[in-house]
Amino acid sequence: MRPIRKTPRRRLIAAALGATTLAITLIVSLLATPETASAASNGPCDIYSAGGTPCVAAFSPARALYASYNGPLYQIRRASDGSSRDIGVVAVGGVANASAQDSFCAGTTCTISTLYDQSPNRNHLTPAPAGEQGAANAPADANALPITVAGAKAYGLYLPPGVAYRRSSTVTTGTARGANPESMYEVASGTNVNSACCSDFGNVETNTVDTGAGHMDTLNLSTLGAKGATGRGPWVQADLEEGVFQGKTAVWTPNQGNASKFVTAMLKNNGVDTFALKGGNSQTGNLSTWYNGSLPDGVDRFGSSWKPMKLEGSIGLGAGGDNSNRGTQSFFEGVMTSGYASDSTENAVQANIVAQNYQGESTGGGPGRIIVGPGGKCVDVYGDDLGGNLGKVQLYDCRALAADQHWIGSAYNDGTLNTLGRCLEVNGNVTTLGTGIELYDCNGTGGQQWIPQADGSIKNPASGLCLDSPNGATANGTGLRIWTCNGAAAQKFAVTTPILYPVSGAASKCVDVAGDDVDTNNQRVQLSTCQNFVTGAPGGRAESRDQQWTYVSGDQSVRSVGRCLDVIDNSTAQGAGIQLHDCNGVGGQHWVPQVNGSLLNPASNFCLDSPDGRTDDGTQLRLWPCNGAPAQRFVLN
Repeated sequence: MRPIRKTPRRRLIAAALGATTLAITLIVSLLATPETASAASNGPCDIYSAGGTPCVAAFSPARALYASYNGPLYQIRRASDGSSRDIGVVAVGGVANASAQDSFCAGTTCTISTLYDQSPNRNHLTPAPAGEQGAANAPADANALPITVAGAKAYGLYLPPGVAYRRSSTVTTGTARGANPESMYEVASGTNVNSACCSDFGNVETNTVDTGAGHMDTLNLSTLGAKGATGRGPWVQADLEEGVFQGKTAVWTPNQGNASKFVTAMLKNNGVDTFALKGGNSQTGNLSTWYNGSLPDGVDRFGSSWKPMKLEGSIGLGAGGDNSNRGTQSFFEGVMTSGYASDSTENAVQANIVAQNYQGESTGGGPGRIIVGPGGKCVDVYGDDLGGNLGKVQLYDCRALAADQHWIGSAYNDGTLNTLGRCLEVNGNVTTLGTGIELYDCNGTGGQQWIPQADGSIKNPASGLCLDSPNGATANGTGLRIWTCNGAAAQKFAVTTPILYPVSGAASKCVDVAGDDVDTNNQRVQLSTCQNFVTGAPGGRAESRDQQWTYVSGDQSVRSVGRCLDVIDNSTAQGAGIQLHDCNGVGGQHWVPQVNGSLLNPASNFCLDSPDGRTDDGTQLRLWPCNGAPAQRFVLN
């Protein structure tokens, strides 16, 4: 992702490995018959078939999953003229023809209109329709996620909230129904995850509604339901409908999680009483078995149980069975099979994946906000999305899909700023002038507390000092430090990416403007059911724009659709209503995020509030004495 991060030694090793692979490939091709000269070694679906559990659906924008596959991987649609093109492989059983995509999309943008099933069943996926819990989904940006596989350029499938694919069981062939067994895996990103529901892959309902426990059997790689879990996540989990499970229970402490850039996630379910979860690093090593045992006990709110399963056979990717589409992931390949795969088969599949040498500067931005500092550079962690302890925090060119440039928390929640599961910290938790900044395990110490200030700086209360770029330097790799707060340009850090404020305790309700993106002043600000909020997503629903909010720390404004969150008539009275209005810098448009998650209006010394803690659609927000109650907690998603 960033040149400063690449070590010559790693490059030499990678080059040597690439040369070795090329040499082996050339030898094999010389010895092969003309019929098999261009064929790859066995793919994952060949391995599953040999193990008696053949693929019933197989998807990848990056490579063929059968040695004999020579068809299209996906279809792209060009924005400039609406024309489409299938993207296939460069050779039988090989990697995607990325150059064909680059040529077709030159000078314009492209989306992925179809993800082709490589199995004989042809269970192709197209953008998912609206459902019980979400609006119709947009197609993925075809160029968003460049990677390399087997040493060649390819693209992954970037699936932020509101981007998902589906195929109804009314036209799906071969997938498990009822209590029949099945297995599946996906290669996804361990860095592009969030805690929202639900970016799944697997067997979902026929219609996009929740039909009860056991009606889904899908993989979920996320931090969803992480309270009490072991490790820092994300965790390979099973979304079985009416519950996302790390094991027999929602939290299963032996499940340690998988945080590598590329993660192999596996699930198998015998349909009657047993399922298993495995995870591994797709770039190296073996699988870990996180759970192998009984399906969850009990019944759900519908009186439905997980034993036995009640599968409906549709296929979903990027959303839940009821189209809960607030989760995020990056998808590189995945299959569904008939039958309960053996451990030896799954181990062979993992070895095949590792041999592909997946590489990428970043595997997706993940949750959080970009923080822009001096010189327009972003607050970044040394290394390509490594997220390790003691990583130097620095300035670097902003990259939209750099996971370690996306920060969660800050004063909007618990006073911390964290990325990749670790917190921004003053080195050694000391308070000395000039101390550097690092990434470290979140522990709640004073060195991990940060509060945005009115002048655009970010203060560490324990030391009384501010985040600072030494002498105003803006070069890539400039390490940050704490320094005397002085309001200089070296201490200006703006959070300017789109953010969403759902009310704490009512996760499906968002701060919204009355009317559907009405382009006028004085529209009341209210609560409403959260909608599709993908910024700029092709085909995204327009009415969601007024649920996207930008916090600009430089002028303490909160903005949506080009206007500012505003106290009506610039009032300072208790109970004053809130509206959207042209930004003019008056006191009624200043908002300061507090450690407890509230938004303080300094001019009135009151906080943004939902009257009496109401969460029903159309509840109009107001000013009210700050009290830390759930009605005043507006948490970043």
